[in-house]
Formats: sequence, C-alpha cells, structure tokens
Amino acid sequence: MFYPRWLSDPLRRACDAHPVVVLTGARQVGKSTLLRHAEPFASWRYRSLDDFDTLRQAEEDPRSLWGGSDQVVLDEVQRVPRLLSAVKLEVDERERRVRFVLSGSANLLLLKQVSESLAGRAVYLTLGPMTLGELHRVAPPDLLWRALSGEWPEEHVLAEPPADPVPLLLRGFMPSLLALPATEWVNWWSGYVATYLERDLRQLAQIENLLDFRRLMELLALRCGKLLNQAELARDADLSHPTAHRYLALLEATCLYERLPPYLANRSARLVKAPKALWADPGLAVFLAGYYDEESLRHARELGSFFEAMIWAHVRTITSLWTPPARLYHWRERSGDEVDLVVEHGRRLLGIEIKMAPRVSYEETQGLRRFLEAHPQASGGLLVYGGSEVRRLGERIVAVPWSMLTG
Repeated sequence: MFYPRWLSDPLRRACDAHPVVVLTGARQVGKSTLLRHAEPFASWRYRSLDDFDTLRQAEEDPRSLWGGSDQVVLDEVQRVPRLLSAVKLEVDERERRVRFVLSGSANLLLLKQVSESLAGRAVYLTLGPMTLGELHRVAPPDLLWRALSGEWPEEHVLAEPPADPVPLLLRGFMPSLLALPATEWVNWWSGYVATYLERDLRQLAQIENLLDFRRLMELLALRCGKLLNQAELARDADLSHPTAHRYLALLEATCLYERLPPYLANRSARLVKAPKALWADPGLAVFLAGYYDEESLRHARELGSFFEAMIWAHVRTITSLWTPPARLYHWRERSGDEVDLVVEHGRRLLGIEIKMAPRVSYEETQGLRRFLEAHPQASGGLLVYGGSEVRRLGERIVAVPWSMLTG
C-alpha cells in the first residue's frame, strides 16, 4: 500500500525549479516507492542501479540510461559515483531542459569517492522513515510553525489521549514494518542490519571487521539521545579513535545516524559543546540495544531517550518541509540545565523539552526557563509530554501532548 509522503510537494517544487534533485535517505524508508507512485514521477523513466544490467549500462555507457527522455529517475546512484559527471554534462549540454531525480541510500555529499557535487545544478532532499501523520494520512501539523511565531494553543484536553509509544518504538517507522505482525518486527530488523552490514557497507567502504562495526552500532544505540563522547565510545568498542570516527562517518553517510549539534549562539564557555547521538529510526536503536519485546523495553533505562529520538525524528521531518529548512540543535549548560531540542528558523528560536511521563509540572520547565533567560529573543518553549492536556506553564511555555506534534 502506498502512503503519500509529506516530502512529495517539496520534491515536486524542487523538480520544477532545478534540473537535478538528489533524494537521499536510509535504505527502506520508501524512496523508490515514492518515486514510482507519486505524480509526476510515476510517469518518468525509472532506472535502478540495483539491477545488474542497468548497473553495467551505467558503468559503460551512462548517457544511454536517459537517451530519448528528458525526465528521468535514477535510483541507487551511489553505486556508480562517476555517473554524476555524466549527469552534469547532460544538464549543461541541454541547457537545463532535462530533469533528473537521483536517488540513493547514501548521502552523496559525505562520500569520499564522490567528487562531483553538481553545485549550482542540484538541490538535495532527505526522506526519513514514516511519520505517524503520514501513516494516518493527515497533513503536517502546524504547531511548531505557529509556536515560532508566538502563537500558542489554547488550554484544553484532547478527545483522545496519545497512543502508547512503546509498541511504536519497538516496531519503528520503516514502511515495510507497517504490514507485519508484532511477532515479525525483530526478524525484520535482524535482516535489515545483516543486509546493511553485508551489502551496503561493502559497496561504500572497506570494513576490516564487521563484528567490530556491529559492536560499535550496538554501543551507539545505547547512547541514543545522549551526549556523544567519541573517545569513550571508541574505548568501549575496543577500537582506535580514527577507526571509530570512520565508522561513525559511514553511519552518517548512509543516513542511519545523525549528530545533533549544540546551540552555541553566544559561544559561552559555560555551555556543553558535545553533540547528541540520534538514530534516524528509533526502532533500529531499540533493536540494536537488545530490546526485543514490550516488557523489556518498558523497564529499559534508555526508554526516555528512545522516546526523545522519536519526537526528534518527527520534528526533523516537519521542519525539513519549510523553506528554507529549519536547523535543529540541543542546548545544555555545565550546570545541568538543558533543552532537548532547539528549532532555529532565520532569526526565530523555539525550545522544546521532551518528557514521556503522562503528567508534568512547573518544576520540569526549569531547562526551558533557563534557556529563555539566556535567549530572550526566542519565541518561547514547548514541553512535549505523554499526557492529553494542553497546559500553560508560563507566559511563553506551554505543555502539549506529543500526538499534537506527530500528526
């Protein structure tokens, strides 16, 4: 079943304005499905380099892939990086009358073997795992946009409380998982990780020991939503610092993992400058951390961090639809006061604190209040939590149920 994706409209607008659009995202997030079912791309010529015959054609005669057509989708282009040079030449020779969508399971800008960035010709978009709003077939919520403008929701109680997040975290948000029974989620993730390690990685880099790489992934999963100390991670994984750094770069390049940078607008020495470690799909982090059933996950000390990663993933998707996309950070002082997410769009700032608990109090706004004191230009703060009531907890701080943010 095809679920319309929120990125479809920005993708269409980008194709109207630019000769090349590069669509990246982790394997199985639905890139190929989107490009083969959403209009107008469904009627474009589609070629996938996962097909061995097409792969050979791309290596020997790349221009034959689009001969006779001026609207082309090329999928898994990271398998033949020099294909980008042929695309650049075609765009320049045909004076931009041709339109390409280049799709792949790796961020081309982060791959060392890719020397052609298509600067001035391409725009880059990223498709993440599905959001709950896309699953429910509703439009992206405007809560964040309105809050950035200082427009706060009125106090009220939702007609339906938010869903239990534990089954969602256990399953994850890859489209293929939606049709599977709960008994098959762990098997699916097991196959996903095995395919990633044994196939995708070997296409991108020479990995000396896949067991070492798997161990680093598992340790990184346990740090999901937490500050990343790369030296400590390397030590725990029994890897050299350069090797750990290279493995993290590969996880970033394949769109599975991101570093959430700190917000350092005033460059104060009192601020913690380490990034946070976050996984594109919290379900993958839950699996790698060794939680295979609801009971064990409910008692996991990392549960709150996994929940935070789920909210971050939705915020990232929603704010990536804006023009231009917002920038996301975290904020933390050495005193311990922190804000889980900071949304920056132009000169506008919004702080977001995330709590899984069904009830919250004024005391839990300490981090947001401290952030607003340090950044009085910010519009305010949202305390996203697991309850069903919208509550004012300050002049510019509002507690909102997490379901209002996910759609």
